[in-house]
Amino acid sequence: MKKNWINSPYTFSLGMFAMMVPSQAFSSFYSYYYVEKLGLGIALATAARTVFLIWDAVNQPMFGYWSDRTNSRFGRRKPWIYAAIPWFMLAFVLLFSPPGGLPQHSLFAWFLVALILFEAAATVLWVNYGALFPELFLGDRLRAKASAVQQGYQIVALLIGSAATPLLFNAIGFGNMALVYALLFAVSMLACMRYVRECEDARLPEPLKLAEAFRATLRNRKFWLFNLANSFAQTVNGLLSSIIPFYAKYVLKIPDAQVSLLLAAVFVSVIPSVAVWYGMVRTMSAVKAWRLSLALYGLAVIPLWFGSNLASGIAAGIAAGFGLAGFLVTPPIVGGRIIDEDAALTGRRREGMYTAISGFITRSSGLISALAFLVVGMIFGYESGDRPGPNPEEAFRYLISAVPLGLLIISYSLSLFVKDEAPR
Repeated sequence: MKKNWINSPYTFSLGMFAMMVPSQAFSSFYSYYYVEKLGLGIALATAARTVFLIWDAVNQPMFGYWSDRTNSRFGRRKPWIYAAIPWFMLAFVLLFSPPGGLPQHSLFAWFLVALILFEAAATVLWVNYGALFPELFLGDRLRAKASAVQQGYQIVALLIGSAATPLLFNAIGFGNMALVYALLFAVSMLACMRYVRECEDARLPEPLKLAEAFRATLRNRKFWLFNLANSFAQTVNGLLSSIIPFYAKYVLKIPDAQVSLLLAAVFVSVIPSVAVWYGMVRTMSAVKAWRLSLALYGLAVIPLWFGSNLASGIAAGIAAGFGLAGFLVTPPIVGGRIIDEDAALTGRRREGMYTAISGFITRSSGLISALAFLVVGMIFGYESGDRPGPNPEEAFRYLISAVPLGLLIISYSLSLFVKDEAPR
């Protein structure tokens, strides 16, 4: 085993690639699959996401707390990740393999159970993988480099999970597509974990008790403002991914075969944009770079309103990709700084607890996204692919541009209350 591969940003980022391919395929196409293809009503789809959020509110902090308290010869995080790999694979395949001909309530039940299993496994993976980042990479400069590399891998994963997915499910079906991505996930995540070595010093101090750990986290005003701002921006990520197939059909009026071109335009443009943002981050404080990314992201979604065909949709997608790149690169650096400040205050590294609660706050964006879909759908009369209503074009124009702009204005406004600091 090559020593320079141990805890390298390049091998560590394989974990991001592993999780993002199926996660992006899920976020981009679960609504399209269940609502448009299978005919599940958007009210039932929203209800399933609401039930999950209640479950997520319990399991996210608990998984983070248990991870922080784990003390095995294999480390704190790796045992959890290894255990979650087969669980995640099975849940992802089940999610896209419901039996044919299910009535509405049976389809809802299948979706709800598969969703809970999938999201719980994803929680274990994201909490523990995310907790490794601030532990393995110390200081803003190293974190900026590691984050840029990680986001480069993520962009490739986003491109596969978005642009390649329609090609796959049109060729081999949704169930087989899920199986291919599950296998790709397992190979990549195992390769990542092979080269991770956790820091022994991080688990030497006695962990805080549960109540004390929660109190210390709840008192951190900077942490809450940072993550609340991120939750609104993350909602935009989810909306762009999940609404593009509808936007392509009803607004741009292009065939399914061209959806991959539109998705590719968004995510291919992110790749060079990540390099630009990496250079920008090195010249300013982490908070200032993060705040700038939110402002530019808001401006970048405006051109999507004016899309009317494939060419204009691609041009608007490229603009959105630049804003997306900034939001992908900057938050890990700010989050790592917040965890460092907490460690200096408490004398304990609590990446698991912070990553878990951060994950719950930002993943609540899924509910915001679902509610936006429901409300706008009700306003314009869209119920499902079988009952699209009188004006689906206007509904998805609002969902792809106007709603994201409003959410990013809220996100940027919250970011103004996060204390800025000089880079280090």
